[in-house]
Amino acid sequence: MITRSIYTEVTEALAYLPSIAILGPRQVGKTTFVKSLIREINRPSIYLDLEYFADYAKLQTAPDLYLEEHEDKVVVLDEIQRMPELFPLLRSMIDRNRRPGRFILLGSASPDLLRQSSESLAGRILYLEMAPLHLREVVHAGIRYQDHWFRGGFPDALLAPNDKAMELWFRGFIQTYVERDLPALGLTATPVTVRNLLSMLTSVQGGLLTYTDLANSLNITLPTVKTYVDFLESAFLIRRLYPYSVNISKRLVKSPKLFFTDTGMLHYLMGIRNFEGLLGNIALGGSWEGYVIQQIIANLRSDVEPYFYRTKDKAEVDLVLVQNTKVKVAIEIKYGNLPTLSRGNTVAMDDLQANQNLVITPQADDFWLRNNLRVCNISTVWKYLAEEGVLA
Repeated sequence: MITRSIYTEVTEALAYLPSIAILGPRQVGKTTFVKSLIREINRPSIYLDLEYFADYAKLQTAPDLYLEEHEDKVVVLDEIQRMPELFPLLRSMIDRNRRPGRFILLGSASPDLLRQSSESLAGRILYLEMAPLHLREVVHAGIRYQDHWFRGGFPDALLAPNDKAMELWFRGFIQTYVERDLPALGLTATPVTVRNLLSMLTSVQGGLLTYTDLANSLNITLPTVKTYVDFLESAFLIRRLYPYSVNISKRLVKSPKLFFTDTGMLHYLMGIRNFEGLLGNIALGGSWEGYVIQQIIANLRSDVEPYFYRTKDKAEVDLVLVQNTKVKVAIEIKYGNLPTLSRGNTVAMDDLQANQNLVITPQADDFWLRNNLRVCNISTVWKYLAEEGVLA
């Protein structure tokens, strides 16, 4: 099994906190990870899948009595959003006995899940996100960045025996997610509307998100489309990257940029069925930018905030990493091993005054493009990020 990077953080939290929640999209590996973790820490445990009728029934009538019978065990509650009414009970049980590692909650995140758990378990829980497998996790398994970029980080898609099998997996995954899972989590949009919205969002990948265009295309109101986009982000399917405001005298862009959190899903929704098809597609640059950004964000410390920077005068840089209000790293992402920067990139980097300025390519050798501007690649960028103390 591929070792997940949150392993250390989870084990440290279980040794101190009474409960943790691991949130992320379905099929990302949460259940497999926790079952393996429980075996390794060698503690008595009980696992309940709240989508399985028999397990659900155990907690339906007298959940307090059932959980008290297993008070000495680590209780894993999978798909916890199916029973949000458990949160007040978990709070009272934790308050009576704050033994570390009592509860591990797993969920395909939803606004309701986050709201109810934050109201009931504040100060008693740590939230951790399990994203699709990222590059630093899979490289040790001999997986090339090209395959990871094209197929994405969902384990069943990444490790499929061939591209056709990967395509079949994504077809089933998206059909189930759109038609059953998202409505069950609280999304009121029809499956047809969700499919159309996802298809439209593929064309926004790496670009500024304009809600008005989406609302007009889908023939729905502006507040409704904002609600749908909020929900898709809460379900970890997309990410909005917000602009960084450093110079109030500049006319800064205010709209967020949008990225799919998994490029394999992006490529499937775009109808790109193999790596050669990706290389010849007009969406190549946006896909590469989103891939690199997702890999970096998945590895950041919790106190590092990611942004992009763009002004109305075309000064821009793809990724800005901020820690304790200080711009630590400014990153431009280029698909090409002989990158050139625009005047707008240069102006943006002068504005930001970062400790390090980087240009990330697929596989160029590292070299200085000019003073305080280094070209590196997707495999070597990690040592420069580590130097700035931004990596988890």
